[in-house]
Amino acid sequence: MAKYLLLKHYRGAPAAVNDVPMDQWTPEEISAHVQYMNDFAARLEKTGEFVDSQALAPEGTFVRYDGEGRPPVTDGPFAETKDVIAGWMIIDVDSYERAVELAGELSAAPGAGGKPIHEWLELRPFLGASPTIPECTFK
Repeated sequence: MAKYLLLKHYRGAPAAVNDVPMDQWTPEEISAHVQYMNDFAARLEKTGEFVDSQALAPEGTFVRYDGEGRPPVTDGPFAETKDVIAGWMIIDVDSYERAVELAGELSAAPGAGGKPIHEWLELRPFLGASPTIPECTFK
């Protein structure tokens, strides 16, 4: 089994087919979208392919070390993750093809008007899951 990260983006990816921003959806449309995501995760839990998922709040800050005795530096002249990543799901599947299949299915979550979004999801293998990336662990 290989783990993959599915990233949902606020922006930065090609436009979705049903490209209405979520802040313009009705409460019912948001509920239907969240229910689809929950049902998808529950189904993958039953097959043992679901690992974890989270939606992310829009707030966030980049932080980096700025030297001994100095306060951390925050923010910078670049797009922040809070502006780009809306949420993520980790799956553990038998093949890259299965990961692509599941990402495609998740892309069809309903949006405005109850129509599938057909949004672009970023599919990223964990280190060691890709034949071109050597195994690496962080301790």
